[in-house]
Amino acid sequence: MEISLMYPENYTEKSVALTDECVNDLSIDFLLEALTESKTEREQLSRLMSEICPDPEVARYRCGVFEDFYKHRELRDAMEQLIPRLADLRDIERFQKDQEGSALWSLVNRLREIDEYVNCITELKGTLEKLEIESDGIKRLKDFVSKIDSESGFDELRADMDEVFNKIKRLKSITIGVNLDDLLRPKSAGVVSLNDTEFRDSGLMRRFMKFVDKKELNEGVNMGEKSQFHPANPSTSRLEFGAVVGTGFTNDLRAETTAATGSDALSNAIRKPVTDIMRKTVNDIKSTLKRYVNISGYALIKLMPEILFYVRWAELIERIRDTGMPVCKAEIRAADERYASFKEIYNLKLAINKANGEDINIITNDIDFDDEHRIFILTGPNRGGKTIFTQAVGLAFLLAQWGIYVPAESASLSPVDNIFTHFPADENETVDLGRLGEESKRLAEIFDMASDKSLMLLNESLATTSVAEGLFIAKDVVKSMRYLGARAVFNTHMHDLARSLDELNSAEGSSRVESLVTGIHDGERSFKVLILPPQGVSYAKDIAVKYGVTYEKIKETIDLKGQ
Repeated sequence: MEISLMYPENYTEKSVALTDECVNDLSIDFLLEALTESKTEREQLSRLMSEICPDPEVARYRCGVFEDFYKHRELRDAMEQLIPRLADLRDIERFQKDQEGSALWSLVNRLREIDEYVNCITELKGTLEKLEIESDGIKRLKDFVSKIDSESGFDELRADMDEVFNKIKRLKSITIGVNLDDLLRPKSAGVVSLNDTEFRDSGLMRRFMKFVDKKELNEGVNMGEKSQFHPANPSTSRLEFGAVVGTGFTNDLRAETTAATGSDALSNAIRKPVTDIMRKTVNDIKSTLKRYVNISGYALIKLMPEILFYVRWAELIERIRDTGMPVCKAEIRAADERYASFKEIYNLKLAINKANGEDINIITNDIDFDDEHRIFILTGPNRGGKTIFTQAVGLAFLLAQWGIYVPAESASLSPVDNIFTHFPADENETVDLGRLGEESKRLAEIFDMASDKSLMLLNESLATTSVAEGLFIAKDVVKSMRYLGARAVFNTHMHDLARSLDELNSAEGSSRVESLVTGIHDGERSFKVLILPPQGVSYAKDIAVKYGVTYEKIKETIDLKGQ
C-alpha cells in the first residue's frame, strides 16, 4: 500500500520544476533557512519547494493536510518523534542482503531501532485516533497506521524481541587476553571467556603491580594449554555462559572505530571473535528480524520529507500568526478560470523578519486577476514597494499550491502551471550579450515555456536601456502577454507604458491590461497599491511640496534671505 501526504490516492504525480530564476527571485533559500536550521532538513525540503503542481485537486488535498497539521499540535508532536526513527530505519534493507552473521553490536542496535519504531507506530495510532481529523490525507494516514498495527504482527514481534533481549542481557562481561610488546603496549588480543556476571574488581593497576613486585607471572605458559577453548563453529556447539571459551588471538588492534561498537581499537579487535563465538545467537536474532523486515510500516520511510514539510511550515505559519498578521487557507478554483483574488496580501519574507523580532510595520494590499484585469503594469517611486509587492504575489501562489496557509486575509485562486520571473540579472551574466540582449533572451525563453495558465512576474525589466528602446520592447512584451492570456505583474519605471492602456488593450487577445500604482499618498510613503493611472508627475509634485523645493517655495526663501 502506497501513501502520500502530497498527492491524492491513485494520483499520478505531475509536478513541474520552477526555473532557477524563479527559485532565486522568490527567495526559496531564505524560506528554507526560516523553516529549519538543519542543513539535512533543508536538503530534504528543497526538492518539494522547487516544484509546483498545477492540478486544483492536488492543491485542495494539500490544503486539507496542512490544516490538520496546523490545527493539531499533538499531531505535529507525534510526527516530530517519528522523523528520527524513520531516519534510523532507512537502511534496514541491508539485513536482506547480509549472507554472513552480522556483528552482535550492530544487530542489537538494530533491534533497539525496530523496538522504538514499533513504539512510535503505536503512539502515532493512539494520537490519530484521539484527534478530529478532517483531511483526506491524514484520514488515509490514520487508516494506514491502523493497518500496520493490526496486520504486521507487532505483538508477536515484541514477544520475540523480548526473548532475544533476555538472551543478550545474560552476557555481562567478556574476559580477554592481551599480548604485550617490550614496552607493555597491547599488540594483540583474544577472547578467553564470556560470562554471565559482571567483573567487579576495579583495582586493576594494584593487581598488576602486585604481579610485577612478586614476580607472579606465568612464565612460559601457553594459556591455550590451561583452558578448554570454545569452538567458533556454531554447528558443533552452543554458547555456555561462565565457561572458559578462548578462541585464539587476533593480531589486529588497529581496526577502525565503527558505529556498530561505538568504541575503540580494542573492542574492534575482539568484535570478530565474539561474533564467531556467538554466531548461534546472532543467527537467532537475524532469523527473528527477517520475519519482520518487510512489514508495511517501513513504507512510512518514504513520507519523511512530506511529514517534515508540513511540520516545519505549520510551525512557521503559527509564529507569523502570533505576530498579529493574517493567514488563511486558500480557496482553490478551476484552473481554466485563470482567476485569483487576494485580500490584505503581504510579503511572506517581511512577516518572517517580523516573527524573528524585527520592528516592521507591514502594509497589506488587495489584488484581483479576472477577465476585467489580468495583466497589471505597476508603477511608483523608488523604494515605494513595487518589488516587495511583486514578490508577495508570487509567494502567495506558491504557498497556496503547496497547501500552506497564505499570508493574506483571504485568498481564492485558480492554480498556475508555473511561475516565471524576470528580475534584474547579475552583471556577470550579461557580459556576452549585454544587459538588453540578456534581458531580451530571457524574456523570449519565458514566452517559449509559458501558457495561458502561467504567472509572469517582471521586475524593472528593460530598464537598462534608453527609455525609447525599453518602451518599444516593453509594449510588445505586454501585447504578447495579452495574446497569451497569462496572469502577470510588470513593475516598471516606464510610466508611458502604463499610459498606453488603450493601445495595449486594442491588441489581439482577451486578457485586459490595467494600471496599478504603489508608493506615496499625499506626499507620504504608504506602500499601498491601488488601481490608478500612473502618477509620475503628481508623485514628484507631492514630494516637492513636502520638502519645499517648488519654485514658489524656493523663491519665497530667497526673498526672505534678501530682506
